[in-house]
Amino acid sequence: MTSDESLARIKGFVFDLDGTIWEGPTLLPGAAELVTAIRGAGHEVVFASNCSRHGGDVLRDRLVSMGITAESRDVVTAFDLVGDEIRRRLGPVPVLVIGTDELVTVLREAGCRPVGEDQASEALAVIVGVDPSFSYPRLRAAARAVAGGAAFFAINLDARFPVGPDLFEPGCGALAAAIATASGSDPIAFGKPEHPLFRVALERIGRSPDVVAMVGDSTASDMAGGRAAGMFTIWIDQNPSQPKPPTVDLVVRDPAELLRLWNKLAHEAGAGPGSVPTSQTRL
Repeated sequence: MTSDESLARIKGFVFDLDGTIWEGPTLLPGAAELVTAIRGAGHEVVFASNCSRHGGDVLRDRLVSMGITAESRDVVTAFDLVGDEIRRRLGPVPVLVIGTDELVTVLREAGCRPVGEDQASEALAVIVGVDPSFSYPRLRAAARAVAGGAAFFAINLDARFPVGPDLFEPGCGALAAAIATASGSDPIAFGKPEHPLFRVALERIGRSPDVVAMVGDSTASDMAGGRAAGMFTIWIDQNPSQPKPPTVDLVVRDPAELLRLWNKLAHEAGAGPGSVPTSQTRL
């Protein structure tokens, strides 16, 4: 079966955000139209982000401000999983937080007790997200806590995230790597390519993974994680210049190219652009 034929079988889409739907403050070409066309065909769309600074509601509001309708259940982030994952694995423990005040709040609401750098020896867990206030004292406190036996978690392992054309910010993975180097221990991650985020996204889609597509710009997180979850993988590669990686089923330059392909397949199926026959909208 060709990639195009496989795409014609897809009944739900999970989209990454940074580098896939938007780049910094700008929507990528065709992104809003693509989401509208997929929903118009009767298929579910979920946005799944490795964001480690904000929860899904912040990203939902950003989607809406850019012209893409979204409800709370349509957006799932690695950030949203932190509280439940820590509590499930360790219970309500004292935790040293390397991240934003919002992350501290999420962990406190999950029953954990956030501790400061001067109390790092009390921490039974260290959790790392994007931290605009990251400093040498924070690095020292976290590394000592992990070396002393505290469980070590990172929201994701992304070394960077895009904020504009050829611009990026250091990601959660960059901070976690510094702590790992100093402590001698590697973190457990919750975000892509690990399974928890894909499990939640698929539950919200309500389809089996073989008829759901993961669309993203990262082969290391989006494509590898989507393939491991059993999903059809679509790589957004704005400058295609290399062979298709083994974890990728379909390569497109941007959402606009995927929209053109989607409409072409729908038209060939006899339903007209942007839709599929009603008989094909359910398995």
